[in-house]
Amino acid sequence: MTGPAGPGGASPEHAVGRYLEPMRRAIRGGLARLPAPLAEFILFGLKQAWACLFAAIMLALLIGTKLIWDPAWPIHRYDALFVAALLVQVAMLAFRMESFDELKVILVYHVVGTIMEIFKTHMGSWSYPEAAWIRIEGVPLFTGFMYGCVGSYMARAIRIFDMRFTHYPPLWATALLAAAIYANFFTHHVFVDLRWALFAWTFLLFWRVRIYFTTDRRPLWMPLLIAAFLTACFLWVAENVGTITGTWLYPGQHGAWKPVSFSKLGSWYLLLVISFVLVTLVNRPMPPDDTREV
Repeated sequence: MTGPAGPGGASPEHAVGRYLEPMRRAIRGGLARLPAPLAEFILFGLKQAWACLFAAIMLALLIGTKLIWDPAWPIHRYDALFVAALLVQVAMLAFRMESFDELKVILVYHVVGTIMEIFKTHMGSWSYPEAAWIRIEGVPLFTGFMYGCVGSYMARAIRIFDMRFTHYPPLWATALLAAAIYANFFTHHVFVDLRWALFAWTFLLFWRVRIYFTTDRRPLWMPLLIAAFLTACFLWVAENVGTITGTWLYPGQHGAWKPVSFSKLGSWYLLLVISFVLVTLVNRPMPPDDTREV
């Protein structure tokens, strides 16, 4: 919701940053004239959209560049996406729409995601059909920002909704699970795929965890596992945007586009666990102020 108090007890800066504060106040003024349940529902959607800012901009760039790009232009589309993503990241920091702690998560996830991209494209899991100068082993480096979008959303959502967690497992236990999931993304090409065992592991570790979040003033809660599944569904939709625009393609999509397999929901769910654990390395999960269950 808000950041820590500034020096000398100054008022904390709101999550939108100082530059958008007038717009935020205008929106809150408009919502105040609506029935409370409707206003809270709309505010929840607006805060989710704000948490998704980096991801929304990246999806808009995928769609926009696909519609206007001319292969004869002197810069490749993938390279333009990399430069644009970098400028967006700098702007979000400059206008205080994102914190340096959130940037740390994005950078770590950028590296983790790029390493996996290099391996997966080498194994033929998916491909990038267009040319690029800014790339490693055939993988255009803007792809790391696509992973960074997930980390950005999680870190921002935790701050914007002032998320608190009950029954959160020890850090070493979550780190061990995340490492096992990440390893399975590589090893299942050679050994047996352990994703069903990993699904069970996530359930055993997180089934008691509740996320307490505040949209307006009243704290609400949701099981962490349900939140992870719903987020995976949104990521599956975003991945379809990526393939519709031809930014990356799965085997069988080169001739004519078809929806991404629903089996990818499981992959995104597991990837979200990795994302969340990475976020908690920077922003440790905090319990509610009042830890009594309701």
